[in-house]
Amino acid sequence: MKRILDVQSMRASDAAAISGGIPGRELMGRAGEGIFRAAAWKPPVAIVCGKGNNAGDGYVLGVRLADSGIPCTLFLPEMSFSPDGEDWYRQCKAAGIPVRLWEETESLEGFGSVADCIFGTGFRGRVTGEAERMIDLINGSGAYVVSADINSGLNGDNGLAEKAVVSDLTVSVGHFQPGHFLNQAMDLMKNRVNCEIGIDPMGPERYLMETEDAASLFPPRKHFVNKGTYGYVGIIGGSQRYAGAVRLACAANAAMRSGAGVVKAAIPRSLCPALMPLILESTVFPLSDQEGTISFRREEWQELIRGLRVIAAGMGMGNGRDTREAVAFLLKEYAGTLILDADGLNALAELMGKEPKLLAEASCRVLLTPHPGEFSRLTGRSIREIQESGCAMAEEYAEKQGVTLLLKGPATVVTDGKVTYLTDRGCPGMATAGSGDVLSGILAAVCAGDAPLPKAAAVGAWLNGRAGEIAQTRMGDVSMIAGDTVAAIPEALRELREKYEIQGKC
Repeated sequence: MKRILDVQSMRASDAAAISGGIPGRELMGRAGEGIFRAAAWKPPVAIVCGKGNNAGDGYVLGVRLADSGIPCTLFLPEMSFSPDGEDWYRQCKAAGIPVRLWEETESLEGFGSVADCIFGTGFRGRVTGEAERMIDLINGSGAYVVSADINSGLNGDNGLAEKAVVSDLTVSVGHFQPGHFLNQAMDLMKNRVNCEIGIDPMGPERYLMETEDAASLFPPRKHFVNKGTYGYVGIIGGSQRYAGAVRLACAANAAMRSGAGVVKAAIPRSLCPALMPLILESTVFPLSDQEGTISFRREEWQELIRGLRVIAAGMGMGNGRDTREAVAFLLKEYAGTLILDADGLNALAELMGKEPKLLAEASCRVLLTPHPGEFSRLTGRSIREIQESGCAMAEEYAEKQGVTLLLKGPATVVTDGKVTYLTDRGCPGMATAGSGDVLSGILAAVCAGDAPLPKAAAVGAWLNGRAGEIAQTRMGDVSMIAGDTVAAIPEALRELREKYEIQGKC
């Protein structure tokens, strides 16, 4: 599990390393060495440098390339250098590396590789002037592009940019930042790796969920067990208007494929005949309804929640009074783990306006799974504000309300306000109806175990994303549907176990 630091924490960690006895010049040398070793350089190499320490990493790279016999050229905005970078620049000159100024540069065509060393993770705002033109030249070069630290123009805290370098490889230095994963980052980086340079992390506990971490929640199953060992979970939702039978079938089957012992699918009674053929391995709990929409009846819901370890509710339920009554009932009277999604979140947003302590005083462990639009309704903040905040707004909300929050996006943020996980699994093909229902089903199964809720939710998001990636390789990003992700769950789990030699025996 790799540590993720925001820009401020990375600066503090860097300063602490220097004050602890590691010279800044030495750290710069380690960074440039790591960037050199991380890439498969295609000669000749253009090293496009800015003015700060990110440029210094480029000077070190130039020295290492020259030492290896790989021809390179430095491209500089002006002849000024940071204190730590100046000595490395002198070494570049001593090695005979050609230097050109930006203003003299009309094209980068003809170079096999381009190293982007213009801006680092501290960049904010919009790229302008000659820097904007150089980014255009990099993106139009047709070369193999390597960004040092982070793609120039990209915000290190939130992964947003008006204009940024598009890289084949991004080599973060020291530790990953949120901006390597959030928002636009996935579209700007084909691959990313981290180069450790001996900086101890300081700051909030944020981690990248990786394959080995996910595998730890799926150990081999013993013989002396039964279906109850792995949890009775409930999937509640659906309505005639929102194709409830098919969507809830996706959620229920996803839960079964992800390891749930028993799944109880609770849907409007009128939809049961359509649902039953789709979930032969699950049980169906009919709920009173009116014209295909659930009608809340307390006695039915008291029976429904009995013995359920986890409940996922809200998918396709509709936004009426009965949904709000059902959500309020679950928060006040259910004692297990409650996952709220979709219409359950919309109902919660309305309820919180009248009962602001509803979440803080809930009787159950609560996992909320909003996309930015749903989180906007919960917080009253704009989607843009949510995107710009990186992880901070999610962490603040989770801690204040005493919940675990799973904020969906190109990378998923999972936090309880104390510890935060990012998962970078998933693909464009998952932007299709029903994908959220599949995630809710997976979460219901994974959260039925003994792991802390934030970690379990992050592993569930990881598994969902990996299954989606497998589905996209089979069906393509245009043609895949949510059911394809469900079908790929077994392969994703088998891959986990095979990679880390976690094998069960029959």
